[in-house]
Amino acid sequence: MLSWVLMPDHAHWLIQLGARGTIAEVVNRLKSASARAANAARGTQGSVWAHGFHDRAMRTLRDVAIADRYIALNPVRAGLAIEPGQYPHWRSSLTNTHATAEADSRRL
Repeated sequence: MLSWVLMPDHAHWLIQLGARGTIAEVVNRLKSASARAANAARGTQGSVWAHGFHDRAMRTLRDVAIADRYIALNPVRAGLAIEPGQYPHWRSSLTNTHATAEADSRRL
């Protein structure tokens, strides 16, 4: 997983697929594991995620960088943070993401 953000009503995951399954299988594993963790933390049972997902193929490194910045800035655009680093439910493993996202947030 290259980057992710968990918003109050949805999530974004930037995933690089390998040899361990299709996108549908990977998303199913992510949803299953996170739903178990959320239910355990809340002491609840049942569905956490809606069925289905939307995907988009990244064909160039520029596509990946644009998607990563979109993910990082999602909480800023939603008014949940002033800068991406302030939002606790977000991570990126891409180089210079924090600096780039924070610079972009100042241009909003």
